[in-house]
Amino acid sequence: MSLAIFDLDNTLIGIDSDHAWGEFLLEQGAVDPVAYREANERFMRDYENGTLDMHAFLEVALKPLAENTPEQLVAWHQQFMASKIEPAILTRGEELVARHRTRGDTLLIITATNRFITGPIAERLGIDNLIAVEPEVHEGRYTGRVTGTPSYREGKVVRLEQWLEGRGVTMDGAWFYSDSHNDLPLLELVDHPVAVDPDPKLRQHALDNGWRLISLR
Repeated sequence: MSLAIFDLDNTLIGIDSDHAWGEFLLEQGAVDPVAYREANERFMRDYENGTLDMHAFLEVALKPLAENTPEQLVAWHQQFMASKIEPAILTRGEELVARHRTRGDTLLIITATNRFITGPIAERLGIDNLIAVEPEVHEGRYTGRVTGTPSYREGKVVRLEQWLEGRGVTMDGAWFYSDSHNDLPLLELVDHPVAVDPDPKLRQHALDNGWRLISLR
C-alpha cells in the first residue's frame, strides 16, 4: 500500500475549477463583469506561465466568499457542481482512482484551489483526504484571507509534509499525478511521478527524465 496523490484541475477533472468558479460568478452577476473577468483571465495566464503571484490572486479570488452569506455560497456551489463540475469529471480519472483504491492505497488530492471550491469535488470523487488552500473563517463567515501556507508550487510540499506528520503514512512508493509544471517540486519528490495530459513544460521535463506520461481525456 502506498500514497496515491492526485492534482485535481485538468487532471482528475477536465477543467480548472478555480477559473470555472470565476466564470460561474460572472454568470450569476455576483462580481464586477469587467474587472473580475480581466483578473480571472490574467491570473489564469500567469498560472500557466508559472508566474502567478498567489497572494495577489487569493486577494481577488477569496473576496466573493467574504462578500456573500454562507447560505448563498452553498446554493451557488450546488449549481456550480451540477453545471460546471459534473460534466468535467473524467471517467478515466475515476477509473484511475478506483484502481488505487482497490490496491488499498491512501488517496489524497492536493490542489492550489481553495477548499470551499474543492471540498465538495473531492467528496464527489470519493477521496477523503484533501490538501487545499484554506480560506480563513471567523464566526461562520469567510474573511477573504487565507490561513497557513497556500498549497501551490513548493507550498504543496510544505503542506504535504505537515499532513504526513503523525498519520503513519510515508512517501515510500508514493505516486503523484499532475498536468502542470507548477507541480514539479512535488513530482520530483515522489517515487512514481506521472504527467497527465501535461502542459508543454511538464511534458518535456517528463520526457527528459523518463517519467510516465498518460492521458485521462
